[in-house]
Amino acid sequence: MHSYLLSYQSVYACLVKRFLKLEFISELGGLEQLERSSTETLANGCRADCDAAKRLAKRLFYLEGFRRCDVARHLGKNNDFSQLVASEYLSFFDFSGLSLDKALRNFLKAFPLMGETQERERILVHFSKRFCVCNPTALAPDDGAHTLTCALMLLNTDLHGHNIGKKMSCQQFISNLDGLNDGKDFPKDLLKVLYNSIKNEKLEWAIEEEEFRKSLSELVEEQYEGGGKRGVARVTDGNNPFIAIPILPNAVTYKHGVLSRKSHADMDGKRTPRGRRGWKKFYAVLKGMILYLQKDEYKADAELCEGDLKNAVRIHHALATRATDYSKRPNVLKLKTSDWRVFLLQAPSEEEMMSWVFRINLVAALFSAPAFPAAIGSMKTFCRPLLPSSSTRLNQEDQLQSHEGKLKQMSVEVEEHRKNPPSPSPKSREWEEYRIKEHYLIYEKSRYETYINLLQAKMRAETDDLEKIEASVMSGIGEGRGGREGYLRKTQSSPSISQHDVNGRASGRTGPGQQS
Repeated sequence: MHSYLLSYQSVYACLVKRFLKLEFISELGGLEQLERSSTETLANGCRADCDAAKRLAKRLFYLEGFRRCDVARHLGKNNDFSQLVASEYLSFFDFSGLSLDKALRNFLKAFPLMGETQERERILVHFSKRFCVCNPTALAPDDGAHTLTCALMLLNTDLHGHNIGKKMSCQQFISNLDGLNDGKDFPKDLLKVLYNSIKNEKLEWAIEEEEFRKSLSELVEEQYEGGGKRGVARVTDGNNPFIAIPILPNAVTYKHGVLSRKSHADMDGKRTPRGRRGWKKFYAVLKGMILYLQKDEYKADAELCEGDLKNAVRIHHALATRATDYSKRPNVLKLKTSDWRVFLLQAPSEEEMMSWVFRINLVAALFSAPAFPAAIGSMKTFCRPLLPSSSTRLNQEDQLQSHEGKLKQMSVEVEEHRKNPPSPSPKSREWEEYRIKEHYLIYEKSRYETYINLLQAKMRAETDDLEKIEASVMSGIGEGRGGREGYLRKTQSSPSISQHDVNGRASGRTGPGQQS
Protein backbone atom coordinates (compact mmCIF):
# COMPACT_ATOMS: atom_id res chain seq x y z
CA MET A 1 0.00 0.00 0.00
CA HIS A 2 2.77 2.40 0.92
CA SER A 3 4.19 2.42 -2.61
CA TYR A 4 0.97 4.06 -3.71
CA LEU A 5 1.27 7.00 -1.33
CA LEU A 6 2.59 10.43 -2.20
CA SER A 7 6.02 11.72 -1.26
CA TYR A 8 6.35 14.89 0.79
CA GLN A 9 7.99 16.58 -2.17
CA SER A 10 4.98 15.86 -4.40
CA VAL A 11 2.62 17.38 -1.86
CA TYR A 12 5.03 20.31 -1.47
CA ALA A 13 4.81 21.06 -5.20
CA CYS A 14 1.04 20.91 -5.09
CA LEU A 15 0.84 23.22 -2.08
CA VAL A 16 2.86 25.84 -3.93
CA LYS A 17 0.50 25.57 -6.90
CA ARG A 18 -2.57 25.83 -4.72
CA PHE A 19 -1.27 28.79 -2.78
CA LEU A 20 -0.74 30.73 -5.97
CA LYS A 21 -3.04 29.53 -8.68
CA LEU A 22 -6.18 28.85 -6.70
CA GLU A 23 -6.52 31.75 -4.30
CA PHE A 24 -3.93 34.42 -4.60
CA ILE A 25 -4.32 35.45 -8.23
CA SER A 26 -7.84 36.59 -7.39
CA GLU A 27 -6.57 38.38 -4.29
CA LEU A 28 -3.90 40.19 -6.29
CA GLY A 29 -6.53 41.19 -8.76
CA GLY A 30 -8.58 42.59 -5.88
CA LEU A 31 -5.65 44.73 -4.77
CA GLU A 32 -5.10 46.07 -8.27
CA GLN A 33 -8.77 47.00 -8.43
CA LEU A 34 -8.51 48.88 -5.13
CA GLU A 35 -5.49 50.78 -6.38
CA ARG A 36 -7.35 51.88 -9.51
CA SER A 37 -10.22 53.27 -7.51
CA SER A 38 -10.20 54.22 -3.86
CA THR A 39 -13.96 54.73 -3.86
CA GLU A 40 -14.89 51.06 -4.08
CA THR A 41 -17.85 50.11 -1.91
CA LEU A 42 -17.03 48.06 1.16
CA ALA A 43 -18.95 44.96 2.15
CA ASN A 44 -20.73 46.85 4.93
CA GLY A 45 -21.99 49.53 2.53
CA CYS A 46 -19.53 52.29 3.53
CA ARG A 47 -17.07 54.00 1.21
CA ALA A 48 -13.43 53.03 1.49
CA ASP A 49 -11.68 55.60 3.66
CA CYS A 50 -8.12 55.76 2.37
CA ASP A 51 -7.13 58.36 4.94
CA ALA A 52 -8.34 56.14 7.78
CA ALA A 53 -6.44 53.21 6.28
CA LYS A 54 -3.26 55.28 6.09
CA ARG A 55 -3.62 56.43 9.69
CA LEU A 56 -4.19 52.89 10.95
CA ALA A 57 -1.32 51.51 8.87
CA LYS A 58 1.05 54.14 10.27
CA ARG A 59 0.01 53.36 13.85
CA LEU A 60 0.48 49.63 13.24
CA PHE A 61 3.93 50.14 11.72
CA TYR A 62 5.17 52.38 14.52
CA LEU A 63 3.24 50.39 17.17
CA GLU A 64 1.37 53.44 18.41
CA GLY A 65 -1.23 51.93 20.74
CA PHE A 66 -0.70 48.42 19.34
CA ARG A 67 1.50 45.46 20.16
CA ARG A 68 3.37 43.63 17.41
CA CYS A 69 1.07 40.67 17.92
CA ASP A 70 -1.89 42.88 16.96
CA VAL A 71 -0.61 43.69 13.48
CA ALA A 72 -1.49 40.51 11.59
CA ARG A 73 -5.17 40.52 12.55
CA HIS A 74 -5.58 43.99 10.97
CA LEU A 75 -3.81 43.03 7.73
CA GLY A 76 -5.25 39.61 6.94
CA LYS A 77 -9.01 40.13 6.99
CA ASN A 78 -10.92 39.46 3.78
CA ASN A 79 -12.48 42.89 3.25
CA ASP A 80 -11.60 45.95 1.23
CA PHE A 81 -10.62 48.15 4.16
CA SER A 82 -8.22 45.55 5.56
CA GLN A 83 -6.64 45.22 2.12
CA LEU A 84 -6.20 48.98 1.97
CA VAL A 85 -4.59 48.97 5.42
CA ALA A 86 -2.26 46.13 4.41
CA SER A 87 -1.26 47.89 1.21
CA GLU A 88 -0.51 51.10 3.12
CA TYR A 89 1.35 49.17 5.82
CA LEU A 90 3.62 47.52 3.26
CA SER A 91 4.42 50.92 1.76
CA PHE A 92 6.56 51.58 4.86
CA PHE A 93 8.92 48.78 3.78
CA ASP A 94 11.67 49.45 1.25
CA PHE A 95 12.83 46.21 -0.33
CA SER A 96 14.75 47.93 -3.15
CA GLY A 97 17.88 46.04 -4.14
CA LEU A 98 17.17 43.12 -1.79
CA SER A 99 16.88 39.52 -2.89
CA LEU A 100 13.54 37.85 -2.22
CA ASP A 101 14.81 35.81 0.71
CA LYS A 102 16.40 38.86 2.41
CA ALA A 103 13.26 40.91 1.90
CA LEU A 104 11.16 38.09 3.35
CA ARG A 105 13.45 37.82 6.38
CA ASN A 106 13.11 41.55 7.05
CA PHE A 107 9.34 41.38 6.70
CA LEU A 108 8.88 38.37 8.99
CA LYS A 109 10.85 40.09 11.75
CA ALA A 110 8.44 43.03 11.83
CA PHE A 111 5.56 41.17 13.53
CA PRO A 112 4.40 37.60 14.32
CA LEU A 113 2.59 36.14 11.31
CA MET A 114 -0.48 34.92 13.20
CA GLY A 115 -4.10 34.10 12.47
CA GLU A 116 -5.86 31.51 10.34
CA THR A 117 -4.16 30.05 7.28
CA GLN A 118 -6.11 32.19 4.81
CA GLU A 119 -5.31 35.36 6.74
CA ARG A 120 -1.59 34.64 6.80
CA GLU A 121 -1.66 33.83 3.10
CA ARG A 122 -3.32 37.17 2.30
CA ILE A 123 -0.58 39.01 4.17
CA LEU A 124 2.07 37.27 2.06
CA VAL A 125 0.20 38.38 -1.06
CA HIS A 126 0.75 41.99 0.01
CA PHE A 127 4.41 41.28 0.72
CA SER A 128 4.90 39.78 -2.75
CA LYS A 129 3.24 42.74 -4.41
CA ARG A 130 5.34 45.25 -2.48
CA PHE A 131 8.54 43.35 -3.34
CA CYS A 132 7.71 43.62 -7.04
CA VAL A 133 6.99 47.35 -6.68
CA CYS A 134 10.41 47.88 -5.10
CA ASN A 135 12.15 45.55 -7.58
CA PRO A 136 10.22 45.85 -10.86
CA THR A 137 12.76 43.89 -12.91
CA ALA A 138 13.55 41.13 -10.39
CA LEU A 139 10.47 38.98 -10.97
CA ALA A 140 8.19 40.19 -13.72
CA PRO A 141 4.75 38.88 -12.66
CA ASP A 142 3.47 39.46 -9.13
CA ASP A 143 2.24 35.88 -8.93
CA GLY A 144 5.76 34.63 -9.70
CA ALA A 145 7.08 36.44 -6.63
CA HIS A 146 4.29 35.02 -4.55
CA THR A 147 4.94 31.50 -5.80
CA LEU A 148 8.56 31.77 -4.68
CA THR A 149 7.54 33.30 -1.35
CA CYS A 150 5.27 30.33 -0.58
CA ALA A 151 7.94 27.96 -1.84
CA LEU A 152 10.50 29.45 0.55
CA MET A 153 8.13 29.18 3.51
CA LEU A 154 7.47 25.52 2.74
CA LEU A 155 11.13 24.81 2.03
CA ASN A 156 12.00 26.28 5.42
CA THR A 157 9.65 23.78 7.08
CA ASP A 158 11.07 20.90 5.05
CA LEU A 159 14.71 21.69 5.85
CA HIS A 160 14.34 22.84 9.46
CA GLY A 161 11.06 21.32 10.68
CA HIS A 162 10.63 18.32 12.94
CA ASN A 163 9.77 14.74 11.91
CA ILE A 164 9.79 15.46 8.19
CA GLY A 165 12.10 12.64 7.21
CA LYS A 166 14.46 12.99 4.25
CA LYS A 167 15.19 16.63 3.49
CA MET A 168 14.44 18.13 0.11
CA SER A 169 17.39 18.44 -2.26
CA CYS A 170 18.13 21.49 -4.37
CA GLN A 171 17.20 19.59 -7.51
CA GLN A 172 13.85 18.58 -6.04
CA PHE A 173 13.20 22.19 -5.05
CA ILE A 174 13.88 23.30 -8.62
CA SER A 175 11.76 20.51 -10.14
CA ASN A 176 8.80 21.32 -7.91
CA LEU A 177 8.72 24.84 -9.36
CA ASP A 178 8.81 23.82 -13.02
CA GLY A 179 6.39 25.87 -15.10
CA LEU A 180 5.15 28.00 -12.19
CA ASN A 181 6.63 31.31 -13.35
CA ASP A 182 3.64 32.41 -15.41
CA GLY A 183 3.89 29.15 -17.35
CA LYS A 184 7.66 29.28 -17.61
CA ASP A 185 10.52 28.05 -15.43
CA PHE A 186 12.28 30.23 -12.90
CA PRO A 187 16.02 30.80 -13.54
CA LYS A 188 17.87 27.83 -12.03
CA ASP A 189 20.66 30.03 -10.70
CA LEU A 190 18.09 32.09 -8.78
CA LEU A 191 16.49 28.97 -7.28
CA LYS A 192 19.88 27.57 -6.26
CA VAL A 193 20.75 30.80 -4.44
CA LEU A 194 17.38 30.84 -2.66
CA TYR A 195 17.66 27.17 -1.70
CA ASN A 196 21.13 27.59 -0.22
CA SER A 197 20.06 30.70 1.66
CA ILE A 198 17.22 28.86 3.44
CA LYS A 199 19.37 25.77 3.97
CA ASN A 200 22.18 27.74 5.60
CA GLU A 201 19.94 29.98 7.70
CA LYS A 202 16.34 29.19 8.56
CA LEU A 203 13.66 31.85 8.40
CA GLU A 204 12.95 33.57 11.71
CA TRP A 205 10.03 35.80 12.59
CA ALA A 206 9.09 38.08 15.40
CA ILE A 207 7.98 36.39 18.59
CA GLU A 208 7.66 38.33 21.81
CA GLU A 209 6.64 35.63 24.23
CA GLU A 210 4.59 37.69 26.67
CA GLU A 211 2.78 39.65 23.99
CA PHE A 212 2.36 36.48 21.94
CA ARG A 213 0.57 34.66 24.75
CA LYS A 214 -1.59 37.66 25.66
CA SER A 215 -2.67 38.21 22.08
CA LEU A 216 -3.56 34.56 21.53
CA SER A 217 -5.46 34.47 24.80
CA GLU A 218 -7.54 37.43 23.68
CA LEU A 219 -8.26 35.73 20.38
CA VAL A 220 -9.44 32.62 22.19
CA GLU A 221 -11.60 34.69 24.53
CA GLU A 222 -13.25 36.45 21.60
CA GLN A 223 -14.32 33.09 20.16
CA TYR A 224 -16.03 31.92 23.35
CA GLU A 225 -19.73 32.46 23.83
CA GLY A 226 -21.45 32.95 27.16
CA GLY A 227 -18.31 33.94 29.08
CA GLY A 228 -16.32 30.76 28.58
CA LYS A 229 -12.97 30.22 30.28
CA ARG A 230 -9.89 31.94 29.02
CA GLY A 231 -7.21 29.75 27.52
CA VAL A 232 -3.50 30.33 26.99
CA ALA A 233 -2.51 29.17 23.52
CA ARG A 234 0.70 27.53 22.51
CA VAL A 235 2.05 26.80 19.07
CA THR A 236 3.32 23.34 18.25
CA ASP A 237 5.79 24.27 15.53
CA GLY A 238 7.53 27.61 15.17
CA ASN A 239 9.12 26.73 11.82
CA ASN A 240 6.17 27.68 9.64
CA PRO A 241 3.03 29.62 10.59
CA PHE A 242 1.11 27.84 7.82
CA ILE A 243 1.05 24.61 9.84
CA ALA A 244 1.22 25.98 13.38
CA ILE A 245 -1.76 25.03 15.52
CA PRO A 246 -2.77 26.58 18.84
CA ILE A 247 -2.67 24.37 21.91
CA LEU A 248 -5.56 25.28 24.21
CA PRO A 249 -5.18 23.87 27.74
CA ASN A 250 -8.84 24.68 28.49
CA ALA A 251 -10.11 22.69 25.52
CA VAL A 252 -12.72 20.02 26.32
CA THR A 253 -11.37 16.60 27.32
CA TYR A 254 -13.34 13.88 25.54
CA LYS A 255 -11.53 10.77 26.75
CA HIS A 256 -8.45 9.62 28.62
CA GLY A 257 -6.94 6.28 29.49
CA VAL A 258 -3.98 3.96 28.94
CA LEU A 259 -2.92 3.20 25.36
CA SER A 260 0.14 1.54 23.86
CA ARG A 261 1.38 3.13 20.64
CA LYS A 262 3.29 1.76 17.66
CA SER A 263 4.35 4.06 14.80
CA HIS A 264 3.53 2.24 11.57
CA ALA A 265 3.98 4.95 8.91
CA ASP A 266 5.40 8.47 8.82
CA MET A 267 4.17 11.41 6.75
CA ASP A 268 2.56 10.40 3.42
CA GLY A 269 2.53 6.74 4.38
CA LYS A 270 6.28 6.22 4.26
CA ARG A 271 7.11 3.18 6.39
CA THR A 272 8.48 4.11 9.81
CA PRO A 273 12.15 3.05 10.16
CA ARG A 274 12.57 -0.22 12.05
CA GLY A 275 14.25 1.39 15.05
CA ARG A 276 11.19 3.59 15.74
CA ARG A 277 8.42 0.99 15.35
CA GLY A 278 8.45 -0.42 18.88
CA TRP A 279 5.44 -0.38 21.21
CA LYS A 280 5.40 2.25 23.98
CA LYS A 281 2.84 2.69 26.73
CA PHE A 282 1.31 6.14 27.34
CA TYR A 283 -1.51 7.78 29.21
CA ALA A 284 -3.61 9.11 26.35
CA VAL A 285 -5.77 12.25 26.58
CA LEU A 286 -8.11 13.26 23.75
CA LYS A 287 -8.36 17.00 24.34
CA GLY A 288 -9.87 19.21 21.67
CA MET A 289 -8.59 17.96 18.33
CA ILE A 290 -5.33 16.68 19.78
CA LEU A 291 -4.51 13.25 21.18
CA TYR A 292 -1.82 13.75 23.82
CA LEU A 293 0.34 10.75 24.69
CA GLN A 294 1.77 11.43 28.15
CA LYS A 295 4.26 9.41 30.14
CA ASP A 296 2.61 10.34 33.43
CA GLU A 297 -0.98 9.77 34.49
CA TYR A 298 -3.44 12.43 33.41
CA LYS A 299 -4.01 15.36 35.76
CA ALA A 300 -6.60 17.91 34.70
CA ASP A 301 -4.66 20.97 35.92
CA ALA A 302 -1.16 19.80 34.99
CA GLU A 303 0.71 21.86 32.39
CA LEU A 304 1.91 20.22 29.20
CA CYS A 305 5.60 19.40 29.05
CA GLU A 306 7.84 19.26 25.99
CA GLY A 307 7.46 15.50 25.73
CA ASP A 308 3.66 15.78 25.69
CA LEU A 309 3.82 18.14 22.71
CA LYS A 310 6.39 15.99 20.91
CA ASN A 311 4.21 12.88 21.11
CA ALA A 312 0.91 14.68 20.43
CA VAL A 313 -1.15 13.58 17.43
CA ARG A 314 -3.47 16.04 15.67
CA ILE A 315 -6.68 14.28 14.70
CA HIS A 316 -8.33 16.80 12.38
CA HIS A 317 -9.51 14.89 9.28
CA ALA A 318 -8.24 11.66 10.86
CA LEU A 319 -9.87 8.24 10.72
CA ALA A 320 -9.68 5.55 13.40
CA THR A 321 -10.55 1.94 12.52
CA ARG A 322 -10.16 -1.51 13.99
CA ALA A 323 -6.74 -2.82 12.89
CA THR A 324 -8.13 -5.92 11.18
CA ASP A 325 -4.83 -6.58 9.39
CA TYR A 326 -2.80 -6.69 12.62
CA SER A 327 -3.05 -9.91 14.64
CA LYS A 328 0.00 -9.87 16.93
CA ARG A 329 -1.88 -8.07 19.72
CA PRO A 330 -5.55 -7.86 20.67
CA ASN A 331 -7.73 -4.73 20.89
CA VAL A 332 -5.66 -2.69 18.43
CA LEU A 333 -7.03 0.26 16.47
CA LYS A 334 -5.39 2.00 13.53
CA LEU A 335 -5.29 5.82 13.44
CA LYS A 336 -4.59 7.48 10.10
CA THR A 337 -3.98 11.24 10.29
CA SER A 338 -4.59 14.02 7.77
CA ASP A 339 -1.01 13.81 6.48
CA TRP A 340 -1.33 10.02 6.25
CA ARG A 341 0.76 9.07 9.24
CA VAL A 342 -0.40 5.73 10.64
CA PHE A 343 -0.33 4.72 14.31
CA LEU A 344 -1.40 1.45 15.92
CA LEU A 345 -2.95 1.95 19.37
CA GLN A 346 -3.67 -0.93 21.75
CA ALA A 347 -6.40 -0.51 24.38
CA PRO A 348 -6.82 -2.64 27.54
CA SER A 349 -10.08 -4.17 26.26
CA GLU A 350 -12.28 -4.41 23.18
CA GLU A 351 -14.81 -2.03 24.76
CA GLU A 352 -12.11 0.58 25.35
CA MET A 353 -10.77 0.11 21.83
CA MET A 354 -14.23 0.71 20.35
CA SER A 355 -14.75 3.72 22.58
CA TRP A 356 -11.49 5.29 21.39
CA VAL A 357 -12.42 4.65 17.75
CA PHE A 358 -15.84 6.14 18.37
CA ARG A 359 -14.67 9.30 20.12
CA ILE A 360 -11.70 10.08 17.89
CA ASN A 361 -13.87 9.83 14.78
CA LEU A 362 -16.71 11.89 16.17
CA VAL A 363 -14.36 14.68 17.28
CA ALA A 364 -12.88 14.70 13.77
CA ALA A 365 -16.34 14.61 12.18
CA LEU A 366 -17.68 17.51 14.25
CA PHE A 367 -14.74 19.87 14.20
CA SER A 368 -12.61 19.29 11.07
CA ALA A 369 -12.82 22.35 8.83
CA PRO A 370 -13.81 21.81 5.17
CA ALA A 371 -10.86 20.90 2.96
CA PHE A 372 -9.24 23.46 0.68
CA PRO A 373 -9.76 22.81 -3.05
CA ALA A 374 -7.27 20.46 -4.69
CA ALA A 375 -4.11 21.84 -6.23
CA ILE A 376 -4.15 22.97 -9.84
CA GLY A 377 -1.22 22.00 -12.00
CA SER A 378 -0.23 21.13 -15.53
CA MET A 379 1.46 17.86 -14.58
CA LYS A 380 -0.38 14.54 -14.39
CA THR A 381 0.94 13.88 -10.92
CA PHE A 382 -1.95 13.57 -8.47
CA CYS A 383 -1.80 15.65 -5.29
CA ARG A 384 -4.03 15.47 -2.25
CA PRO A 385 -5.83 18.68 -1.27
CA LEU A 386 -4.64 20.66 1.73
CA LEU A 387 -6.55 19.84 4.93
CA PRO A 388 -6.72 22.80 7.35
CA SER A 389 -5.89 22.17 11.00
CA SER A 390 -8.21 24.92 12.27
CA SER A 391 -11.60 24.10 13.76
CA THR A 392 -14.67 24.40 11.54
CA ARG A 393 -16.95 27.41 11.89
CA LEU A 394 -19.97 25.49 10.63
CA ASN A 395 -22.78 24.45 12.95
CA GLN A 396 -23.67 20.79 13.31
CA GLU A 397 -26.26 20.70 10.52
CA ASP A 398 -24.05 22.57 8.05
CA GLN A 399 -21.09 20.37 8.97
CA LEU A 400 -23.17 17.30 8.12
CA GLN A 401 -24.19 18.84 4.79
CA SER A 402 -20.54 19.61 4.04
CA HIS A 403 -19.56 15.99 4.66
CA GLU A 404 -22.46 14.76 2.53
CA GLY A 405 -21.38 17.04 -0.29
CA LYS A 406 -17.82 15.69 -0.11
CA LEU A 407 -19.12 12.11 -0.11
CA LYS A 408 -21.12 12.76 -3.27
CA GLN A 409 -18.10 14.40 -4.86
CA MET A 410 -15.85 11.46 -3.99
CA SER A 411 -18.41 8.95 -5.27
CA VAL A 412 -18.63 10.75 -8.61
CA GLU A 413 -14.86 11.05 -8.86
CA VAL A 414 -14.39 7.33 -8.17
CA GLU A 415 -16.78 6.48 -11.00
CA GLU A 416 -15.16 8.93 -13.40
CA HIS A 417 -11.71 7.75 -12.41
CA ARG A 418 -12.52 4.11 -13.16
CA LYS A 419 -13.99 5.03 -16.54
CA ASN A 420 -10.65 6.44 -17.69
CA PRO A 421 -7.86 3.94 -16.99
CA PRO A 422 -4.42 4.74 -18.46
CA SER A 423 -2.46 2.91 -21.14
CA PRO A 424 -2.38 -0.92 -21.02
CA SER A 425 1.08 -1.23 -19.47
CA PRO A 426 0.50 -1.93 -15.72
CA LYS A 427 4.07 -0.86 -14.86
CA SER A 428 3.89 2.57 -16.48
CA ARG A 429 4.05 5.82 -14.50
CA GLU A 430 0.49 6.58 -15.58
CA TRP A 431 -0.73 3.39 -13.90
CA GLU A 432 1.12 4.26 -10.70
CA GLU A 433 -0.55 7.70 -10.61
CA TYR A 434 -3.87 6.03 -11.41
CA ARG A 435 -3.53 3.64 -8.45
CA ILE A 436 -2.44 6.45 -6.11
CA LYS A 437 -5.50 8.53 -6.95
CA GLU A 438 -7.87 5.56 -6.71
CA HIS A 439 -6.47 4.65 -3.29
CA TYR A 440 -6.98 8.24 -2.12
CA LEU A 441 -10.54 8.51 -3.45
CA ILE A 442 -11.67 5.23 -1.89
CA TYR A 443 -10.12 6.17 1.46
CA GLU A 444 -11.75 9.62 1.44
CA LYS A 445 -15.11 8.10 0.50
CA SER A 446 -14.83 5.75 3.50
CA ARG A 447 -13.78 8.62 5.80
CA TYR A 448 -16.73 10.82 4.88
CA GLU A 449 -19.15 7.88 5.17
CA THR A 450 -17.87 7.39 8.72
CA TYR A 451 -18.23 11.07 9.58
CA ILE A 452 -21.77 11.18 8.21
CA ASN A 453 -22.83 8.06 10.13
CA LEU A 454 -21.48 9.50 13.37
CA LEU A 455 -23.10 12.92 13.02
CA GLN A 456 -26.42 11.35 12.08
CA ALA A 457 -26.19 9.03 15.11
CA LYS A 458 -25.49 11.99 17.40
CA MET A 459 -28.41 13.99 16.01
CA ARG A 460 -30.76 10.99 16.40
CA ALA A 461 -29.68 10.61 20.04
CA GLU A 462 -31.00 14.14 20.75
CA THR A 463 -28.54 14.68 23.59
CA ASP A 464 -25.13 16.22 24.05
CA ASP A 465 -24.11 13.90 26.86
CA LEU A 466 -21.18 12.01 25.37
CA GLU A 467 -21.57 8.91 27.52
CA LYS A 468 -25.28 8.63 26.72
CA ILE A 469 -24.62 8.95 22.99
CA GLU A 470 -21.94 6.29 23.10
CA ALA A 471 -24.07 3.94 25.19
CA SER A 472 -27.03 4.41 22.87
CA VAL A 473 -24.98 3.70 19.76
CA MET A 474 -23.15 0.72 21.23
CA SER A 475 -26.39 -0.86 22.43
CA GLY A 476 -27.91 -0.52 18.98
CA ILE A 477 -24.93 -1.83 17.04
CA GLY A 478 -26.07 -5.45 17.15
CA GLU A 479 -29.64 -4.78 16.05
CA GLY A 480 -29.93 -5.62 12.38
CA ARG A 481 -26.28 -4.94 11.62
CA GLY A 482 -24.61 -8.25 12.27
CA GLY A 483 -23.18 -7.36 15.67
CA ARG A 484 -20.38 -4.98 16.58
CA GLU A 485 -17.98 -6.50 14.11
CA GLY A 486 -20.39 -5.94 11.23
CA TYR A 487 -20.94 -2.31 12.17
CA LEU A 488 -17.22 -1.62 12.43
CA ARG A 489 -16.57 -3.21 9.07
CA LYS A 490 -19.32 -1.18 7.47
CA THR A 491 -18.51 2.26 8.88
CA GLN A 492 -14.93 1.73 10.00
CA SER A 493 -15.78 3.59 13.22
CA SER A 494 -17.94 3.96 16.28
CA PRO A 495 -19.80 7.25 17.15
CA SER A 496 -19.30 9.90 19.95
CA ILE A 497 -19.18 13.54 21.36
CA SER A 498 -20.71 16.53 23.04
CA GLN A 499 -21.50 19.48 20.80
CA HIS A 500 -18.94 21.60 22.60
CA ASP A 501 -16.61 23.50 20.35
CA VAL A 502 -13.16 21.92 20.24
CA ASN A 503 -11.88 25.07 21.98
CA GLY A 504 -14.30 24.63 24.85
CA ARG A 505 -17.05 26.84 23.45
CA ALA A 506 -20.64 25.67 23.17
CA SER A 507 -21.89 25.60 19.59
CA GLY A 508 -25.63 25.05 19.30
CA ARG A 509 -26.78 22.82 22.16
CA THR A 510 -24.55 22.33 25.19
CA GLY A 511 -23.72 19.38 27.39
CA PRO A 512 -21.06 17.97 29.63
CA GLY A 513 -18.85 16.54 26.93
CA GLN A 514 -16.36 15.27 29.48
CA GLN A 515 -15.23 11.73 30.15
CA SER A 516 -14.72 11.04 33.83
